[in-house]
Amino acid sequence: HDEMLRLSREHCVRSRAEPGCVAHNVHVDAEDGSRIVFVEYWRDEAALRAHFAVPESRAFAKALGGLAAARPEMTVHRAEQVDLA
Repeated sequence: HDEMLRLSREHCVRSRAEPGCVAHNVHVDAEDGSRIVFVEYWRDEAALRAHFAVPESRAFAKALGGLAAARPEMTVHRAEQVDLA
């Protein structure tokens, strides 16, 4: 778990430097401490797809998958900001 978190933090720092990355964060689930959750915001779908194509991103996903107790799950959502003012 510690190695997964270390790799995840490194991945987030590297990803934040990519074009189109607005935010890239990793969290430990408060209800299941063994679960790691990523929350990412990308300028657009093209930036996200470019992120997935970066060799370091692919290497990270492979390394994390090799350490995980279960197959990692990923969902991607489209969202838009809502002005509540």
